Amino acid sequence: MGGVTSLAARRRSFLHAKIGGLPRPFWVLFSGTFVNRLGTMVEPFIGVYLTQARGMSLAAAGVVLAVFGMGSLVSQLVAGWLADRIGRRATLAGAMVATAAGMLALGYSTSLPAIVAVMALLGLVLDAYRPASQALVADLIPAHDRPRAFGLLFWAINLGFAVAMVAGGWLAQDGFLWLFWIDALTSLIFGLLVWRAVPETRPAAGQRPGGFRDVLGDRLMLAFVVISLLYTFVYLQAFTTLPLAITGQGLPTSAYGLALAVNGVLIVVVQPLVSDRLARYDPGRTLAAGMAVVGVGFGLMALATTTTVYAATVAVWTLGEVMTAGMAGAVVAALAPAHLRGRYNGVYGFAWSVGGLLAPLIGTRLLAAGQVTLWTVVGAAGVLGALGQLAISPAIRHRSAARPSAAGSEG
Repeated sequence: MGGVTSLAARRRSFLHAKIGGLPRPFWVLFSGTFVNRLGTMVEPFIGVYLTQARGMSLAAAGVVLAVFGMGSLVSQLVAGWLADRIGRRATLAGAMVATAAGMLALGYSTSLPAIVAVMALLGLVLDAYRPASQALVADLIPAHDRPRAFGLLFWAINLGFAVAMVAGGWLAQDGFLWLFWIDALTSLIFGLLVWRAVPETRPAAGQRPGGFRDVLGDRLMLAFVVISLLYTFVYLQAFTTLPLAITGQGLPTSAYGLALAVNGVLIVVVQPLVSDRLARYDPGRTLAAGMAVVGVGFGLMALATTTTVYAATVAVWTLGEVMTAGMAGAVVAALAPAHLRGRYNGVYGFAWSVGGLLAPLIGTRLLAAGQVTLWTVVGAAGVLGALGQLAISPAIRHRSAARPSAAGSEG
């Protein structure tokens, strides 16, 4: 009997280390994020939808996707401003409701002008929840628990998206309208959950003035943004040039799917097992270590010629990605004053948007020079970003130590 009790106690201790001690509003945010990602079925198939269901040429579809990209480029800055101005809860819930409306409008739009207009709207609102969500976690969670909390959200996003990709591909066979309705409903559920069950955490209006000028005047934050842009350029090669590189070796498209499946499986299995352990270490240094492993993993692709080797290199950089999970959010939270957390996260998100534009533009040109050139440069960029992150880590620790550690204590 004592052995059973001891086993139960160990299980409770294990679960508490992984998921214990976080407030109820965080779990509402976690659940809503997971549900929303489960319904993220439209975005990966927009190009296919435009060409197959709406009969657009590749050139016309490219213009529509470019409009969407331009909206995405500014959405993080606008959403960050709104999160500080009108509140985290209102921004997040409003973005989700707008996304739901945009998804349904796109699903029923047939003319090119209407599709362009809706895609511009979706570019602005689809990921506008991110700065508000990041600011909410920073407001709700004490500094020592933020890496774990951000890591759990990272896991929810990846698990939900992995399921959505499989389900979306299957449902699309019976018509794309299903995808739009599911995406809209899950977005609406996320927005309603946040509005009903998450408190507003924004510091009182007018308590401390500030704006984007403060963010742009923060040299440490700008250094982190540049490093994040470099990392984004490296990481997003997995979804831009990697499929081209694999098929360029004469391998089938299924080889890319198998290689990326390794990424999804490792994140879902490994990340929740190690997130609490990684959270014990300095976020800046852990982020630097993860960036270095990601850089090495991409650099090793210069040696890959078979599906097995590609899958092995994906496994390497995925372990680095697991190490970085949650750490960037914790770093931004450490750098940002409480009343400017939305703007700081918006600028950080802007770096990812710019990286999303630069990754295919530069990556494809490097690939044209050869596989070895591409992955050597990308790998070197990853290691360079890691060294930069390691260099600024002491300054990040110093600023974090100078601020109150309790969640929301500045507000």
